[in-house]
Amino acid sequence: MAQRFVGLLTAGGDCPGLNAAIRGVGKAANSLDTQVIGYLDGFRGLVENRFIRLDSSRLSGILTLGGTILGTSRDKPHRMPAGELGTVDMRPFAVANYENQHLDCLVCLGGGGTHKNALRLMNEGLNIITMPKTIDNDVWGTDVSFGFDTAMAIATEAIDRLHSTAESHHRVIVVEIMGHNAGWLTLGAGIAGGADVILIPEIPYDVEKVAEAVLHRSYAGKRFSIVAMSEGAMTTEEALRGTLEHGKDDDDDSDDAIPVGHVIESVSMRLARRLEELTRLESRVTSLGHLQRGGGPSPTDRLLATQLGTTCARYIVEERYGVMVAIRGGHCVPVPVDQVAGKRKVVPLDHPWIESARLVGTSFGD
Repeated sequence: MAQRFVGLLTAGGDCPGLNAAIRGVGKAANSLDTQVIGYLDGFRGLVENRFIRLDSSRLSGILTLGGTILGTSRDKPHRMPAGELGTVDMRPFAVANYENQHLDCLVCLGGGGTHKNALRLMNEGLNIITMPKTIDNDVWGTDVSFGFDTAMAIATEAIDRLHSTAESHHRVIVVEIMGHNAGWLTLGAGIAGGADVILIPEIPYDVEKVAEAVLHRSYAGKRFSIVAMSEGAMTTEEALRGTLEHGKDDDDDSDDAIPVGHVIESVSMRLARRLEELTRLESRVTSLGHLQRGGGPSPTDRLLATQLGTTCARYIVEERYGVMVAIRGGHCVPVPVDQVAGKRKVVPLDHPWIESARLVGTSFGD
């Protein structure tokens, strides 16, 4: 059997577990007589033909590292910045480089935006396999995405630490947590961290009901409250109007940083200000931001990324293309990429986590 050649890239936002996944694909593939090259900086590296060979020396020692050794970007092959030319459709360059490297398959690690871009390249004739990566846990078709467990642990630890300062100063602390337009990260960390109020995009909130929950605790002698708030949370009025944008470009994987010099009142700052007005209790904001993305992956994410990566290598050998390697019920299964792209997995209103949170007295502001 002829040796196989595979390209691999990481796109969108970084997250813990990417290097573990790269290692899983690379080591398993190399053992199956398949050479793997890694394109640098996402799809931009593919169109510019910038890559490194993922041999044993490159893969050694990266299991525990955060981030991605390949680098990443949010560049889209069909709409890529090209200086004075503006944005240019670079898909022909991507196809040409794929063919010139005699690749049998391109593996794309990423979230919602990456799956859309992968599908666009599939439609240009490339053999594609994807893997679900995001701290938001919003990739459709898989029980969980790698990166989520680590980010949830980081957010939970932050809430744990904020309890002591909130109690000491008798404050309301609003903790803004990432998650794009899905509430998985805020919900999980909020429950695990014992937040008193949890606000997620799936359940629009009434600020007066949030204030009531805070005041109820105050009247009961509990002189502090922790509010875990998703960056995509919205009030009932905002949800009804449907005019405010609470997400980013649908082709992006999770967050974008606010440019330096831009001043904007975040959802958490706006809520804290209103809570202070309604309760007369001192309120403060902690935005965890990119802290949630950093550091090495948890053991759970290392295991998940390795399982997905090695299964991806097996799919390559089996020529099972056009699929995302998903995890369902603890087992890896192929899910067609065209079923994943363009969909977002949000928290169902009847999810057991929500039921458990309500039963322990957590307010959702509804």
